[in-house]
Amino acid sequence: MSKYNVIGTRVHRVDGPDKVTGKAKYTFDMVLPNMLYGKILRSPHPHAKILSIDTSQAEKLIGVKGIVTGKDTLGKKQGIWRRFPELCDEEMICRSKVRYIGDPVAAVAAVDEDTAAEALDLIEVEYELLPAVFDPLDAIKEDAPQVHEGVELNINVTRHIEWGDVDEAFKQCDLVREDHFRCSSQAHVCMETHDAIASFDHSGKLTVWTSTQAAYYMQVLLADMLGLREGDVRVIKPPTGGGFGSKFELDSAQFCASLLSMKLCQPVKIVFTREEEFTASKRRTPMIYYTKLGAKKDGTLLAKEVRVITEGGAYTSMGATALYLTGFFSSFPYKYPNYRYDGYRAYTNTAPTSAMRGFGAPQAVFVGESQIDMMAEELGIDPVEIRRRNGMTPNYEVPGQANIQSCGLHQCLDKIEEHIKQRGKLPPNRGIGIAAYGFMSGGIFNWFDTPYAFSAAVVRINIDGKVDLFTGACDIGQGSDTTLSMICAEELGVRLDDIRIHAADTGICPPDLGAWGSRETLMNGNAVKMAAADAKRQLLEFAGAKMGANIVYDLDIKDRWVHLVDRPQKGLSYFDVVKEAIRGKDGEAIMGRGHYTPHRKGMISPAYSFGVQAAEVEVDPETGRYKLVNVTTAHESGTVINPVGIEGQLEGAIMMAGGYGFCEDQPMDNGKILNPSIGDYKLIRSLDMPETKILEIDTYEPEGPFGAKEAGEGLTNPTAGAIGNAIYKAVGVRIHDLPITPEKVFRALRAKEQARSSK
Repeated sequence: MSKYNVIGTRVHRVDGPDKVTGKAKYTFDMVLPNMLYGKILRSPHPHAKILSIDTSQAEKLIGVKGIVTGKDTLGKKQGIWRRFPELCDEEMICRSKVRYIGDPVAAVAAVDEDTAAEALDLIEVEYELLPAVFDPLDAIKEDAPQVHEGVELNINVTRHIEWGDVDEAFKQCDLVREDHFRCSSQAHVCMETHDAIASFDHSGKLTVWTSTQAAYYMQVLLADMLGLREGDVRVIKPPTGGGFGSKFELDSAQFCASLLSMKLCQPVKIVFTREEEFTASKRRTPMIYYTKLGAKKDGTLLAKEVRVITEGGAYTSMGATALYLTGFFSSFPYKYPNYRYDGYRAYTNTAPTSAMRGFGAPQAVFVGESQIDMMAEELGIDPVEIRRRNGMTPNYEVPGQANIQSCGLHQCLDKIEEHIKQRGKLPPNRGIGIAAYGFMSGGIFNWFDTPYAFSAAVVRINIDGKVDLFTGACDIGQGSDTTLSMICAEELGVRLDDIRIHAADTGICPPDLGAWGSRETLMNGNAVKMAAADAKRQLLEFAGAKMGANIVYDLDIKDRWVHLVDRPQKGLSYFDVVKEAIRGKDGEAIMGRGHYTPHRKGMISPAYSFGVQAAEVEVDPETGRYKLVNVTTAHESGTVINPVGIEGQLEGAIMMAGGYGFCEDQPMDNGKILNPSIGDYKLIRSLDMPETKILEIDTYEPEGPFGAKEAGEGLTNPTAGAIGNAIYKAVGVRIHDLPITPEKVFRALRAKEQARSSK
């Protein structure tokens, strides 16, 4: 029998009824009185000077109300790295130079979208074309065009991680492998494109409704770029149709709508077209890897070296963090006594690359898990066994980087080994590949150096017992509203339907750093639990006075019943205690406050989840075509808050990560993305989804609320690697670059045949 009333129960999402009935209003659906519609003019060139912009003909068009260009801005460059101004390198509307196809050069507000689009055609921009560079290996050559003046060899950022004596350790190895890999780009393909409605009023206050992952960050960035005080900017996040990392940073829809509204004192709405979403929003970072791995004959890993160069695109964005994290997660989930990583991010004249679900880890896991399978085969060791021999364990310290408290990796390996045995002998051309992984539960990154806590929450108990939960956390589809409501209900001792959540509105909610790095359950969950505990303490003070009990040791609340811990049958109705407590406070509602900032918990995250995934594929050796037959994941995420939520995250992760491994890519021609539509961009569809299964491993994370940790991004990390290993098991060919398309498998099979016949 569970010790919890709410935690661990299978509940539907609290926002589910509104979404399935169409009641939920996304930014896309909203219409304000007197609202105008905006469009953004974008550069058709990958690299050019702006010589002049003539808006006169567009201004004469009937229905056009206002136009802004770079001269209407403050001339500031923005970026998420506010603590490091040199990495703030992006103009929201370009003033003198464009650096990729899609860079904004002007924006129009008109009475309708058609008029605004027509006005864009009437704006005349004179450019002076400049030499451009598109490949990171070309960008770092001495004679390459400079994307940003003064940046030597176009190297935007470098990162270094090292411990132990790597060179000496390689000398002690019985086997050393050196391999190269290339990981592709990927589009986020959110169901709701980037959009915003901005309304600036005559009192000097700006309100922005927008699809975002970080309402507080948008408030700060908009205030900075527009010359306003933070308190004069209110950002409201309505229901959001996906983010996956693409909606974490300030975008041109938010900025241009705000700038136009400030100029006109009317609401302005801008919605990206699907083509804009593909070409003018951030994308997953392509990465080129060189890896060197050394081991003893028994499979003990002694040393690893990783060198990476990434295609940064035109601006820094979150790419600097992705560069660091791919190096960090290249050391996971194994105990490497000696490790060295050097990463280089190169500017190119392509769309900026930034954060996407997994944040550099899917690339690292594909590379690392492919290489460790190759190492196991060469040593004659079972793939599960080499991972078991070297896998991280509880209370392990990654030197100078992380403290692992809970870790169920070995239990996950045991479960996957059982699963593989149960599948039995497979038919010809079928194979099962595995990949192990670990991922953070809330990144300890504070790019703003804000004085606020990383997460905060407020709980208000009203006279009728209804509980208002105020949080800055952003639900972008992952279900954090439900998770946080469950945590609040459990701690307070009430039912889920007693909780009413108010989230991601900077006008009424305490700051939260947003939905990224799988942080909301652990970080905001801790803040919510603390706020609920604070409110609960106040209730029990009144109940204790009435019952003559010690509130700390004698009383508790469970399922709306305030009772003696030793004699649960003796107690009072929660609703009666609430009324009496509020009456005793002269009508003031019960307010609880909580905040959480992880101190001294490692450089990256206060906790880590772990898992192992097995992918089964069937390959047609005549064509190279293959299909995913089964994907089974053993995952440990600490205490499971909502099992339904984890199942949903797993299925969504397999679709996204499977697409990254199987078919998703963004080919370019001189910086122009060639497939900027749903029709041309290849996604895994519902009919392509394999049979999926989750094997949940029971662990407890001391740092997490009720022992919980992440169950979102980490699930996207292993799939590409597991697919690659499965294809090798099925037909004996190894693909070193993503995506692993049927064409690549076909060519590898033909090359294998030719090599065999030439012997």
